[in-house]
Amino acid sequence: QVQLVESGGGLVQAGGSLRLSCQASGSTLSINTVGWFRQAPGKEREFVGCINWRGATPSFADSVLGRFTISRDNAKNTVYLQMNSLQPEDTAIYYCAMSRLYGNPCIRAIGDYFYWGQGTQVTVSS
Repeated sequence: QVQLVESGGGLVQAGGSLRLSCQASGSTLSINTVGWFRQAPGKEREFVGCINWRGATPSFADSVLGRFTISRDNAKNTVYLQMNSLQPEDTAIYYCAMSRLYGNPCIRAIGDYFYWGQGTQVTVSS
């Protein structure tokens, strides 16, 4: 089993930045991919970005490309989502997820992720 704990959400003005953290514990050796997803009110959960746990370039949704970055600290079992130039349309609950599957580029399908965090709210005011 893998447990994920997210932190770093909050309220920010448009144009601002936030950094989300996702710390994993448990059977992390089985993890190959880490993804970030978000769900806005009344909308389906959507892919934001992903990174392979042991290498490869991150991949992002077109809506956040150039504004969001993903990094990881394997020693701390932690993955970060740095969000810059935030806009009101970025308002959502953000979820960290992990998968045993590997892909290059990293996988984007929600159904391929088995472990999920509890989510953290990000609100961007105009």
